[in-house]
Amino acid sequence: MTNYSTDILFAQKADEQDNLKLYRNAFYFPTMHHRPAIYFCGNSLGLQPKKAKEIIETELEVWRNDAIEGFFTGKHPWLYYQEYVKPTLAKIMGCLPHEVTVMNTLTVNLHLLLMSFYRPTAKKFKILMEAGAFPSDQYAIETVMKHFGLNPATAIIEVAPETGEKILHRNAIIECIEKNAQELALVLIGGIQYYTGQLFDIAAITQAAHKAGAVASFDLAHVAGNVPVQLHEWKVDFAVWCSYKYLNGGPGAIGGVYIHEQYATDTRFPRLGGWWGNDEQERFKMEKGFKPKACASGWNISTTQVMNTAALLASLEIFEAAGMDTIRKKSIALTGYLEYLLQQVNHIPFEIITPAAPEERGAQLSLFFKENGKAIHNKMMEKGIIVDYREPGVIRIAPAPLYCSFQDVYAFYKILRNKF
Repeated sequence: MTNYSTDILFAQKADEQDNLKLYRNAFYFPTMHHRPAIYFCGNSLGLQPKKAKEIIETELEVWRNDAIEGFFTGKHPWLYYQEYVKPTLAKIMGCLPHEVTVMNTLTVNLHLLLMSFYRPTAKKFKILMEAGAFPSDQYAIETVMKHFGLNPATAIIEVAPETGEKILHRNAIIECIEKNAQELALVLIGGIQYYTGQLFDIAAITQAAHKAGAVASFDLAHVAGNVPVQLHEWKVDFAVWCSYKYLNGGPGAIGGVYIHEQYATDTRFPRLGGWWGNDEQERFKMEKGFKPKACASGWNISTTQVMNTAALLASLEIFEAAGMDTIRKKSIALTGYLEYLLQQVNHIPFEIITPAAPEERGAQLSLFFKENGKAIHNKMMEKGIIVDYREPGVIRIAPAPLYCSFQDVYAFYKILRNKF
């Protein structure tokens, strides 16, 4: 869909033809000023699936009626609760079911996976990441370096955009990997850069990292549920993500982990153990000797957060029905429409710093304001448009395709055109 128009009839027709339009009613929208808000903040927190309450209440009922026996009874025995999300997550992340699991939260999982995969030596000890990575990633790498007695100032390589640019080109990343190959132990890149909304070439970065003899790892917080990926096919070593953004798992939702089967099925591969990662057949013998499951769940440590995972399960039912390819197709059209309309707004000075090519972005467009960015964000909120602001000067707009409509985008454009 490329023949966009500023006529409201375009948006109305696009919504009529939308294959995902029925899923809009599967979510609760917040209200502002006594009317439904225009919600473009799914890149920070996805909306609540209406079925989440039902699924959580089912587990509350099991807890109420069966208590400890809930681990073995009911529709979803708690002993295996992390297993119920695997089939759909595997489709979303482009991997095999035994390569994916849920546990903890994103940064906790990043620390745990670094303990498995980051093995610095006197020669190969450096970690490469994008400059301006999300703070949690920066903190995790910094503190892991210190844990191993290394100096973050010399052991972390940050690859930055060229002077005057905000986009980090693929070739710059690959060239930096090649340049530092002799000392490089691990590459950690955010699949989609949280500030600019740029989608990196995960396959090419992985290939370059492996050629350099380094681990290829990714923070996919802004990718999961947003853009289809093929982690297994691309041979990514490991990835972590949160479930509260595009996956709509709720605030603080359980985190996701992918580990390539080369490592996931190798029970000798090092990891920090806990009894939920131990083989179920051995778990309740309560004996010494950790015997991990031969899958990504062998990295599970503590009892699965049932209520937390239940909320994610409600959202994954929608993803299963909708399909990532259909979601991505609408996302490209919806974000393209937003970009087109923003280009018609000439009385407010801003720059779209997210790449224009659909294959280099997801559902988010980042608008950079040289001045008054925060004030403009606040005015948008006053008008019932929920977006978020990131220093310095960026308003992030993310029309999530499962519940945002073309008429939402048009309404946003109309407010910008008439009110600012």
